[in-house]
Amino acid sequence: MQPLTCRLLPLETAGGPQHMAADEVMLEAAVAGGAALRFYAWSEATVSLGYFQPAAARLQQPVHAGLPFVRRPSGGAALLHDRELTYCLALPAGARWRGQASWLCRMHAIIGAALDGLGIPARAACAEAPVGFTGFLCFAHQTPGDLLLGGSKIVGSAQRRQRGAIMQHGGILLGTSRLEPALPGIDELSGRTLSADDVREAVVRALLRDTGWTVTSMAWTREEQARIAELIAAKYAQSWWNAKR
Repeated sequence: MQPLTCRLLPLETAGGPQHMAADEVMLEAAVAGGAALRFYAWSEATVSLGYFQPAAARLQQPVHAGLPFVRRPSGGAALLHDRELTYCLALPAGARWRGQASWLCRMHAIIGAALDGLGIPARAACAEAPVGFTGFLCFAHQTPGDLLLGGSKIVGSAQRRQRGAIMQHGGILLGTSRLEPALPGIDELSGRTLSADDVREAVVRALLRDTGWTVTSMAWTREEQARIAELIAAKYAQSWWNAKR
């Protein structure tokens, strides 16, 4: 069987609606049989709500209430995207990429190996990690498989599935946001400042080692750009979606 070919999209900086629309386009492509990986940063500090979270929950803290927000197509708790690198991995249905571990844990192991190669000894939260958290921010609690550094969470992810395909996106906390000083990032926990490019390149190398896939750099097509714009206008920039719960 031929190894999977995974498309690597460019590193982008944009706002929340564009990022969520782009992730959904990646899921649509995965349903059609394509695999893709991308990394992105945020043009301004933004809250992303999990699909099932009530929008009113962000109003409990003034710092969150004053920020732009978007609702993710995946579940989980809210993220404050600021000094963070976000990734999105989209995989088609089929046995050629399936392994023993869930992709939440497997991708975290790949990211952990990448960080270890950069001198950051992250480890996975154990199976006995606390669950059932009812608070607001994802990085304020730990679930099994999350990546920890010095006891603090630095990587967490969520998924959306459609017709057997998976879209998984998550945050890599590079540094502490001035808006959430209680949540330390890699910079504060390790004394090392990592660039988005350094982390992206290290994760891609670790992914290749772990999977044996072929990775091909490829920009968005004109049709995909049009679909992203359509989803922004019809969904991710609309209050019916972002504030619907």
